[in-house]
Amino acid sequence: MDLIARLRAGLPGEAILTDPDITGSYANDMASFCEAGTPAVVVLPRTVEQVQHIMRTATELRVPVVPQGARTGLSGAANASDGCLVLSLVKMDRIIEINPVDRIAVVEPGVINAVLSRAVNEHGLYYPPDPSSWEQCSIGGNIGTASGGLCCVKYGVTAEYVLGLDVVLADGRLLTTGRRTAKGVAGYDLTRLFVGSEGSLGIVVRAVLALKPEPPQQLALAAEFPSTAAACEAVCEIMARGHAPSLLELMDRTSIRAVNAMARMGLPDSTEALLLAAFDTPEPAADLAAVGALCTAAGATEVVPAATAAESDLLLQARRLTLTALEQVKSATMIDDVCVPRSRLAEMLDGTAAIAEKYGLTIGVCAHAGDGNTHPTVCFDAADPDESRRARESFDDIMALGLRLGGTITGEHGVGVLKKEWLARELGPVGMELQRGIKDVFDPLGILNPGKLF
Repeated sequence: MDLIARLRAGLPGEAILTDPDITGSYANDMASFCEAGTPAVVVLPRTVEQVQHIMRTATELRVPVVPQGARTGLSGAANASDGCLVLSLVKMDRIIEINPVDRIAVVEPGVINAVLSRAVNEHGLYYPPDPSSWEQCSIGGNIGTASGGLCCVKYGVTAEYVLGLDVVLADGRLLTTGRRTAKGVAGYDLTRLFVGSEGSLGIVVRAVLALKPEPPQQLALAAEFPSTAAACEAVCEIMARGHAPSLLELMDRTSIRAVNAMARMGLPDSTEALLLAAFDTPEPAADLAAVGALCTAAGATEVVPAATAAESDLLLQARRLTLTALEQVKSATMIDDVCVPRSRLAEMLDGTAAIAEKYGLTIGVCAHAGDGNTHPTVCFDAADPDESRRARESFDDIMALGLRLGGTITGEHGVGVLKKEWLARELGPVGMELQRGIKDVFDPLGILNPGKLF
């Protein structure tokens, strides 16, 4: 019996896609420079039992399986391989439970981040992880890549909110990890092991997520600086003085000018860096005043605090438009996510500017400055082979710079295909040996998302 016939024995017909014109649309995520193969079939299960049937079938027939969410990823982690079975979890999109007493939500992997966020808001609760693609990305994908977002400086990343998981293993067995309780240290932390594993260890089919009380409406300020060094000095002072902003973002000169060109934001051409800070504390105006004073002391030429939520939204609009504006510069972009210690942030930005000059490219940087998480965005003409080559080489130079500064090659986008050769450089031979050993325990046949990570 062939693969399709085996799948039909446990799946409804509409859950199996075999038309090449349709299956081809599931071949890749949003990353540049990442190879993608041609899937043999795409399956869209709706139940845990259907996922188990798919995995049993794949194991019996030794068919590689590529799990997918909304495919908004930027590392190629969801890219198909030739002859694979693409397991799309977008139809498993139920919010099973929201519990205000235990402050948890129980969800399926296909739930969209923004949908969950709005649903828990109705209960006076808050799910903090907020990737920039939150209106499109799925919770399963967020778990697979350990996503971050703008609010991580205060609230942390996805891994800190995943309490427990139901995972279908490669052979179809169902594993339950973690807990529903606020505390729990029974055995090894398998839950954390799955977070960020990019579908290489199992298929997440249910997640227990921690929630927080909904905070007050945040207020923001914008501070203009004559240099990135001055802006980064302000960041260091803000964090060293014990402030807890709900958002602390930085834009470099290239990003500012791209936004100005697209949206006529009116920022002065002399501005070399724009720092945006926000607080959702009971007295945000007082916090903004204290941070504004630190910015002025660090050399800010202008500090503009918001008095209302509407004014805050206007101040933050430039940051939200950054990627869209940089996409207007050239026909293609490569978005990096190197994270460095906050104390090395200025070196990271200045080093990236030097790399842009070296390769004759436009590279704009916006950063979750409070985390040291930078997003250098390389703009290039995809139809120009030489420019494409320079873009890829500059991307590698940026990762090398991050490692030299004591950072990591990926703060929130994951490894996937794009960065797997760099993973070995960061982890070292002993780390890689142990990582591969863990992979072999969960996936002895190597059928789960092959070619990713390692």
